[in-house]
Amino acid sequence: MRKKKIRIEDGSGNVFADLGLPNPEQELLKARLTLQIYKIVKARGLTQAQAGALLGIKQPHVSALMRNRAGSFSIGRLIEFLTALGQDVEITVKPTRKAQGEMSVVMR
Repeated sequence: MRKKKIRIEDGSGNVFADLGLPNPEQELLKARLTLQIYKIVKARGLTQAQAGALLGIKQPHVSALMRNRAGSFSIGRLIEFLTALGQDVEITVKPTRKAQGEMSVVMR
């Protein structure tokens, strides 16, 4: 059998940009916020119904969040979910040396 060669490319660090999706920085930020929500819900052993009651959303929406499907939620709403889960969220704005700034999430 002949082995097929696999082409490998270095990623940019943002899969959404690598896939050519619109607003890749925002999508990456939403994915990171959603991951944090997932970790908190799992660490607390909450059911999706319990998490939904805390977050003020229905269980099917919690299910979507748990599968990293935050597309329908804004960054602001995801931040509200984190505060409802007892997290402090700090937003820092600072000058950049680049032509355009970037968004990031720092978890502590």
